[in-house]
Amino acid sequence: MARCSNCNAPLPDGSVLCDYCGDRNDIDLTGIHYYTTHENDAPRTCPRCDVRLKTLDMRLKGRFLIDRCEQCLGLFFDPGELEAVLEASVSNVFLIDRSGLDSINLKRQPDQYPVSYIKCPVCSRHMHRVNFGVRSGVIIDRCKAHGVWLDGGELRHLMEWMKMGGRLLDQERQEQIKKEEQKRESEQRQKLAGYGKESSPFDNFGDPLRNSDPDLFDIVYKAFRLFTR
Repeated sequence: MARCSNCNAPLPDGSVLCDYCGDRNDIDLTGIHYYTTHENDAPRTCPRCDVRLKTLDMRLKGRFLIDRCEQCLGLFFDPGELEAVLEASVSNVFLIDRSGLDSINLKRQPDQYPVSYIKCPVCSRHMHRVNFGVRSGVIIDRCKAHGVWLDGGELRHLMEWMKMGGRLLDQERQEQIKKEEQKRESEQRQKLAGYGKESSPFDNFGDPLRNSDPDLFDIVYKAFRLFTR
């Protein structure tokens, strides 16, 4: 469990604000990677606080930059960076703790902000709200072109989700969806292949194995039924 860096009290899950001393805890990255803070080369603005973001060099496999708001402690990741940080921070997880996943979401604090569409720090267009993974409990704000925004505390929650096997559960679900899609496609192909194969009343008239000497009345009756449908 994460603890307040000021008073050591337990921090509410999904929150950076301590309930006991009121201190804001910038702990999302503490103890995970060494990083340095730089001014952003290209101005990027926090979608929550409308202040300029600072750049963190995570030094993850070389130069690895993400952006952080020093007021709300939100983080902005370029495409693919969030997944890279999670993979580098949480490893050797081989089992899915389903009860643990339920627990971390039940204990999670309500969202800090009302539901709304916020603007991308790069292009200022409204981002899409997307569920990060199966049972993660985190809805991220994503700009398809420029990256992902996480509010303060959400990265820590996603790391706990990873430790409980959340990524494995998500991969399991994606495989299930893929199999269901393949099954539907196979059934659709079988239906299309079966079209136009309905039998005709005259199909067996010339088949010596099935009717070498057809009854005249039967022929007339079938013809009548065919043309009166």
